[in-house]
Amino acid sequence: MRRGALGLLAAAGAVALGLGLDRLFPPDLSRYQEAGIEVLDREARTLSVLPARGGIWRLRTTAADVPPYLVEMLIAAEDRRFRSHPGVDPLALARAAVQWLRAGHIVSGGSTLTMQAARLLEPRPRTIRSKAIEVFRALQLEARFSKDEILGIWLSLAPQGGNLEGLRAGSLAWFGRSPATLDAAQSALLVALARRPEALRPDRHAEAARRARDAVLLARAAGAGGVTDAERELALAAPVPARREPMPRLAPHLAREIARSAQPGERIATTLDRDLQRAAQALAFEALRDLPERAAIALMIADIEAREVRALVGGAFGDQSRAGMLDLTRAVRSPGSALKPFLYALAFENGVARPESILSDLPLRFGSYAPENFDRGFAGRITAADALRQSLNLPAVALLNEVGPLRFAALLKTAGAPPRLPAAAAPSLPLALGGAGMTLRGMVQLYAMLGDGGRAASLRTEPGAPPQAVPVLAPHVAAQVAGVLVQPFPEGGPRGVAWKTGTSWGGRDAWAFGLDRRHVAGVWVGRPDGTPIPGATGRTLALPLLARGFALLPPAPREALPIRAAPAPFAEAADRLRLLFPMPGAVLAEGGLVTIRAAGGRRPLTFLVDGAPIPAQPARRETGWTPPGPGFYRITVLDAEGAAARAELRVR
Repeated sequence: MRRGALGLLAAAGAVALGLGLDRLFPPDLSRYQEAGIEVLDREARTLSVLPARGGIWRLRTTAADVPPYLVEMLIAAEDRRFRSHPGVDPLALARAAVQWLRAGHIVSGGSTLTMQAARLLEPRPRTIRSKAIEVFRALQLEARFSKDEILGIWLSLAPQGGNLEGLRAGSLAWFGRSPATLDAAQSALLVALARRPEALRPDRHAEAARRARDAVLLARAAGAGGVTDAERELALAAPVPARREPMPRLAPHLAREIARSAQPGERIATTLDRDLQRAAQALAFEALRDLPERAAIALMIADIEAREVRALVGGAFGDQSRAGMLDLTRAVRSPGSALKPFLYALAFENGVARPESILSDLPLRFGSYAPENFDRGFAGRITAADALRQSLNLPAVALLNEVGPLRFAALLKTAGAPPRLPAAAAPSLPLALGGAGMTLRGMVQLYAMLGDGGRAASLRTEPGAPPQAVPVLAPHVAAQVAGVLVQPFPEGGPRGVAWKTGTSWGGRDAWAFGLDRRHVAGVWVGRPDGTPIPGATGRTLALPLLARGFALLPPAPREALPIRAAPAPFAEAADRLRLLFPMPGAVLAEGGLVTIRAAGGRRPLTFLVDGAPIPAQPARRETGWTPPGPGFYRITVLDAEGAAARAELRVR
């Protein structure tokens, strides 16, 4: 009894001592916690990674992140009894001690995976004292974590050569892929690398790396490690990588922005699409080769309905001559004529004009302000739709004079993109021509409003609840303006895209914006320091990039736009039946043939004068008519679906 009691007391004392030491000397998890940051796309694919402190590529990796056969290979090669022992394997330690005594030096360390995880957390010289500490730390880890969590520590910290730590970093650097997609040969190489990371680096010691990989593959009998005989034969024949791949660096400006508020080791989801982002960056970098020195490009593509950014190019990241570290999607620049669609929308909303209204493009003065057109010419009498498409300055300033600069600035502010004005300055007539600062992000947000029936909402780069949309324009007005802007790209490109360009004074900023039923996009080209690019215009520099950007996107189906966006989606508004000539209120001289010309609608078209049909070719959208004499006439055109367009004119 006394011996039993003494035994119990001794055991209790040992437990108390162990608990006390555990509380006084908890395991140091700082290396595991101080991991790099990984930025993911909308499908959890890696976009960009940022290193841990000191430039170490250490990325958090869990057992669920790697193929099951990699875990089985690791256990088979390093610690067969990992799932059953308490952190220390007495049999392995005894075998290592016997080998040491016989050989006079360490042959095998007898370390379990848990002990290896402890050594990776707190690296120490390989001594008997260090081994004792590892045993103690292994017991602590087993008391705190599950087996899979301990595997996660090992997978996150295992050296992979150079400044690579962990199998996620190793997978990206040696194979350019995420660890979940590793095959058997690749998995075996990463497991082998952890043993002697510098001696087995495949880019420096290819043959040694291959032999070590093959040893892992052949460590057990056929079928062990979750690999069949056939798979093992294929793996043994696979080459080892000859060089390191660059670490993923898509959307670097956004990744850096997100990382500022992230925790070490965090994986952050975004709304971007990896494939589209890669294509957009390639498009921008290819275009840079043809631009003058110090010029830069910023580009954005977003989903209209979700208001989610799908691609964002902030500039030539890393190119100091082009201010590559700046995110130029946030740069405040003059938008030039790119604001005109929203001015026309405000005029349509307030009844100041309609798309078919006749405006005057003639010299005008507004006090001391005398605007001019870009080509210094004049178009005379022109419809509002054509004035917007041709981006004429004088009609736009006249419309702003009618609706009021304060009201226009208020509309932009309500839409989430307030114009940036000099301190204490009030909105004035130059606002019609870009006399205020805007960002690419703000402008893309404005154009998204046109594609969503006049509803404004903020764009987002991280997933979450949909943003609250604010009605700013009437749906039919948004559809009208977008419909006016649907036109072919001058140098070819996808059809059904509404687009508008803008050029700031002196060619400092070249812009192009576009939208179809699903996507909205914007391009800025200029010099970050604001110096002019001689001869630069939005049409010559930015518009070709916009067309190529839309060519990267899948065609938007007709049902893509939500029903709430507008009674008639804008592409239908562009194809609506309308009379091109004569215009409402036209006055014609008596005598001669009048050509009645229509656009849009579904053929065959029927033309009527005062309700009576007149002869016309079924396949054509125009016909001739000779007025019988002076007077007022009502011209009507009907399409095959019953849509009608009318205009009244006078012959004198």
